Amino acid sequence: MGRPRLPWLLALSALSVAAPAPATPVPAQSAPAPRPLAQSAAMAGLLDYARAQNTTGFLIIRDGKTLVEENWPAPADDPLFAMLAYERNKDGALLEDVASQQKSFVSMLAAIAIDKGMLDIAKPVSAYIGAGWSKASPEQEAKIRVIDVLTMSSGLNPTFGYAAPPGTVFLYNTPVYAITKRIVAAAAGQPLEQITRDWLTGPAGMKDTEWRKRPAAMPDVGNNIGLVTSPRDTAAFGMIVLSGGLAANGQRIVSAAGLEAMFTPSATNPAYGRLWWLNGSAYTIRATGARLAGPLIPAAPADLVGALGALERRLYVVRSRKLIVVRMGAAAKDPDFDQQLWLRLVEVID
Repeated sequence: MGRPRLPWLLALSALSVAAPAPATPVPAQSAPAPRPLAQSAAMAGLLDYARAQNTTGFLIIRDGKTLVEENWPAPADDPLFAMLAYERNKDGALLEDVASQQKSFVSMLAAIAIDKGMLDIAKPVSAYIGAGWSKASPEQEAKIRVIDVLTMSSGLNPTFGYAAPPGTVFLYNTPVYAITKRIVAAAAGQPLEQITRDWLTGPAGMKDTEWRKRPAAMPDVGNNIGLVTSPRDTAAFGMIVLSGGLAANGQRIVSAAGLEAMFTPSATNPAYGRLWWLNGSAYTIRATGARLAGPLIPAAPADLVGALGALERRLYVVRSRKLIVVRMGAAAKDPDFDQQLWLRLVEVID
């Protein structure tokens, strides 16, 4: 699966699950159990590949057990990575701005707001943040619903100009996505930072995750607040998906119906749900707008869902394999990174 090198605007702009299962705690770091020789060789090949691709944090959890947890040195000569990397936590993991992975976190906040009766995605965006938020005409803007923004089908271009009727075309658009954070905060009547702590990171025990203003030196992509987190916290977020909406302590974070809605293919792109990427579709429309035959990651299981960000920040969740994979780091050297990583992953997990 070739991956074109996107311009910065799309690079910062970044796969359905089955019935819910009981909550499984994110396990503490543990040494992998002894493996047969062939599987050990496959694991060595996977780790060698991941590390060679500028990976700084790599975590694999299957059926509640940690198979891999690696924190490798950060690249010293990558200025873009340096702007997205922060301090290390007490376990030695680097805290990183996960770029467009944040979209999937916000998707869950929106689902929680729906559960709470605060948000109606069928309503126009202007019902929550007022009129005049776009450059479309008042009549055009009034037709853009919350669901259109959640599925990248607002019909607006990156400068908020009118490009197409809402709900008719997939236009991956980070500046317009950022409006979703305003919508959810307005619906809740509380700041984004507070609802993130109260609804998600606090109950899930995600102590490394917070919103931070991006450095002034970073190119402006219309979304100047980054989500900074660790591989372990990202895995805890994935566990909520894997467990059908429950935190590790059994507390419900989001309804099972809310999860299913996040992973329902949108009308304009079968490889995209509500700010989540979906595998297994007959064709995929990429962030660049290119339409390609086949699934997002051919080598990966069809039910994979993913929170994807620039520099190959990755959270993959596969319900059928009870599997979570997290990758952080600088931009991978291999333009076919996702496919090549999964060709190696399946040798380890099958």
